Amino acid sequence: MIDKRYLTYMGKGPKKIVHWEHWSCPDAETFLSGIDYYDHPKLCRERMAELYPQLELGIPETDEPKIRPENQKDQSHGRWGDSFRDHWQQDEASGRFKSIEDMMRFSPLEQGDFTGWHVVVDGDFSSEEVIYQRYRKNYPAEWGDKAPEGSSAAVGFYNTMFMWPMLVFGYENFMMMCMEPGFERIMDEFAEINRRVFRAFARLPVNFAICHDDIVLSNGPVCSPEWMRKFIFPRYEEYWDILKKSGKEVIFMVDGRVDAFVDDVMACGARGIVSEPFTDYKAIARRYKDCFIAGEGDNRILNRNNPAEIRKMVESMVETGRMSQGYMMCIGNHIPFNTPPEAIKLYLELSAELAYRK
Repeated sequence: MIDKRYLTYMGKGPKKIVHWEHWSCPDAETFLSGIDYYDHPKLCRERMAELYPQLELGIPETDEPKIRPENQKDQSHGRWGDSFRDHWQQDEASGRFKSIEDMMRFSPLEQGDFTGWHVVVDGDFSSEEVIYQRYRKNYPAEWGDKAPEGSSAAVGFYNTMFMWPMLVFGYENFMMMCMEPGFERIMDEFAEINRRVFRAFARLPVNFAICHDDIVLSNGPVCSPEWMRKFIFPRYEEYWDILKKSGKEVIFMVDGRVDAFVDDVMACGARGIVSEPFTDYKAIARRYKDCFIAGEGDNRILNRNNPAEIRKMVESMVETGRMSQGYMMCIGNHIPFNTPPEAIKLYLELSAELAYRK
């Protein structure tokens, strides 16, 4: 059976526009379901699945209560959803390396195993086979080496290329190092690690690879187009060609305003882009017929909790959705823990009412 998400990824979305939501608001789940998220997380999610199946929220295996954020011990690193982070990346890097010179001597290939490094995708990257075995267990054994036809089965990777040095060294250190002559050797080594990753992914029983790299800020590029076209985009083209030759499509995920690099990303072989509301989605829809796009919704509007403004946002999103059969409803800058539950409820209700293609 071909699912609606698969159809939308492929630019053939159904009349009812589907959702892709970055969901991280426990209080909204309590409000929407009538069941306390922390006291009964499983029951709460089961009720959410009945009321809002379009969100496709995972359901815990047990109903064991969760510790409320206000009762958690370490609250120093910023809250995400129902818990707090346990580190800052810059602090991690500063503890691991003594100086910029020390960082410039670092060999990603010699390290190989990044287990416990807090690079989002921690683990052993020392060989293609090690990577493949780690990911293969996430999919049914009976699928063999091919996902069911029409399935939206996907693998995701956070460190498509740009994130590797940023996460290993920390953002500020990366900015100081990236123009140094010796940095090219470091990027070449990260690139070799990722060859292993994408060759392993090509063997997985999935139809899509969701490749993440935060190559832009909310106002545009982090690094110059010249730097990106030397160090990043040629690698995307190489890796995504490996995937496409194995019958997989690529969805590119990026925070910020990606307008300056849309053409580069699409030329490298992406099926489409999920980003944040700073990006001009209508321009992408006009330029790339029925490509996949998501992320136009804005949590700043939800946070203002003005019903008329929320309706206007949904109407604008639906307008874009009618321009592209690859469009998904999505609050691109996430639905975080402090979003007013009433605003989320209205957004979902208006989407259910209005989000249809003609």
